[in-house]
Amino acid sequence: VTMLGGDEFISSPPRKTVRFGGTLTDILLKYEKGETTDFELLKHQLSDPDIKDAQIINWLHEFRASVAYLTKELEQLVSILLKLPWLRRSREVVEEYLGFLGNLVSAQTVHLRPCLRMIVSQFVPPRITIREDDVDISDSDDDDENLSENFNTCHRALQTVARYVPSTPQFLMPILVENFPFINKSERTLECYVHNLLRVTVYLPTLRLQILELIIEKLLKLDVSTPQQDIEDAEETANNSDSEEKSTEEGLFDMEEDEERKGNKVVSSSSERMAHPLAERLDILMTILFSYIKDVCHVDGKLDINNTKDLYRDLVSVFDKLILPTHASCHVQYFMFYICSFKLGLAEAFLDHLWKKLHDPNNPSVIRQTAGSYIGSFLARAKFIPVVTVKACLDLLVNWMHKYIDNQDTGANAYCDVALHGPFYSTCQAVFYTLIFRHKQLLDGNLRKGLSYLQSLNFERIVMCQLNPLKICIPSVVNLFAAITRKYQLVFCYTIIERNNRQFIPVVRSGTGGDLVQTCTNPLDSFFPFDPYMLKRSKKTIDPFYQFWEELSAEDLENLKKPIKRGTSEDEDDDFLKGETPQNDGVVGIAPNSYESNTRSPVSSIGSPPDCYVPY
Repeated sequence: VTMLGGDEFISSPPRKTVRFGGTLTDILLKYEKGETTDFELLKHQLSDPDIKDAQIINWLHEFRASVAYLTKELEQLVSILLKLPWLRRSREVVEEYLGFLGNLVSAQTVHLRPCLRMIVSQFVPPRITIREDDVDISDSDDDDENLSENFNTCHRALQTVARYVPSTPQFLMPILVENFPFINKSERTLECYVHNLLRVTVYLPTLRLQILELIIEKLLKLDVSTPQQDIEDAEETANNSDSEEKSTEEGLFDMEEDEERKGNKVVSSSSERMAHPLAERLDILMTILFSYIKDVCHVDGKLDINNTKDLYRDLVSVFDKLILPTHASCHVQYFMFYICSFKLGLAEAFLDHLWKKLHDPNNPSVIRQTAGSYIGSFLARAKFIPVVTVKACLDLLVNWMHKYIDNQDTGANAYCDVALHGPFYSTCQAVFYTLIFRHKQLLDGNLRKGLSYLQSLNFERIVMCQLNPLKICIPSVVNLFAAITRKYQLVFCYTIIERNNRQFIPVVRSGTGGDLVQTCTNPLDSFFPFDPYMLKRSKKTIDPFYQFWEELSAEDLENLKKPIKRGTSEDEDDDFLKGETPQNDGVVGIAPNSYESNTRSPVSSIGSPPDCYVPY
């Protein structure tokens, strides 16, 4: 039998009585005097991957008694202790380790950051190494059944540290930012990390606002990298091809999921999956965010007003900082839609908040315009907003518009110009859009009363003014507004629409292919933030409160034509109602929606003026 080599001897577990160089205190004192042999053996033993539970417990016990020695000079030893595989060991090891962490940070705050880093690094499933054709595609190991148990223990560890060191939150936050996984990491990694961040907000409430901000900022990145069109295309491609071929777009991000995909083709949940890999990640994370909002606001299934108001304040502040300045995100903003559905007072507070942004001349024009888009889209789409609130908002907006016209409609700036009057046009569009979605409800019950209310808004003056809002608003909105206001004889817009179409000024952009003459059909660059929500899982949370366009049935839209058909059918004003749509379908089977899709698919730009095609 050969003698054990040095390394093997050291790594074979010693009997409890045999120690190198006596107690831990002795070893550390010797090390201070420059005798390093025992110290190196100690490090070696602690780094042994096969270290036994009993050994870990013994050592930790001694370390707890000697934390006074673990000064900055010994950070290398501390970093070995922080790498001990404590989480996946017996209950006793875990308890001893938590005790050690508490002792360590309270005696030596210099080790606070490394301790926090070690805990946060456990917020995602452990990595496993996978190589495929010599490419390292390692990612998280999802098969660890003890994962949620381990996460619970991590949160206990963090709470222990925070109890001993009150300044923990300010040191923790940068570490949470730093450790946030890249968006193309596996869904599971992102899901675990976000879930754990949200858990931290429960026991470290001072960090809640910053953590929400961090998560929502990452969600926004995902959201703007997946335009609605890309999501639709990916779904269509997936539906069309039952074959294994994956679009190149998916191939970019999807290495992590290949294996799982091939195995899971048949699993029913595949219908839940989004075909676009980034949309899939966004869907999972939005689902987590929605359930977090619900949990925070409800105690024992009942809405808790104070919790809800506090969370609402945090979310509004994140909304102002991140969402309002971001153009054309599709999904993330729905966290506001969702929390406002809990209580009418919140929806009213949100509308009031947006209104303040809109009419404050000190805000940048682009923010004011976006606030206008939010008001219009929210009033049109949120089922939980009753007619009485819609009327109150319309009164506010329309009064402001009339005042604006009083001030601007004569004098040097009394002409159509987005740069000068952006917020005004945005408000007009919000009002027109709201009317398109809500006119049935506004007229419901008592038609005469409803009509006299709509007449009192004096749309004629707004439409006829020098600022000419019909020229600036999105064509699909203008055309629907015109059809509805003609039906109820509130204002006849078609003469102005015709005149605007004739005057449409081409914008010349020179490009490589010679001059491209293009007419801009969306000078406001507007979008409707609450256009239909496309992510399959999280959609279930939104749909019950969401006003879909179809509910203005095709039949209603047929009715919009009726007053016209009686003998003026050849009238040139009716082009939009005649030629541009299938005869038997509702005129406008598709909601007036954001410009993005208007330019891409002719279907959705119902009745856009013919000039919106690009002539060469």
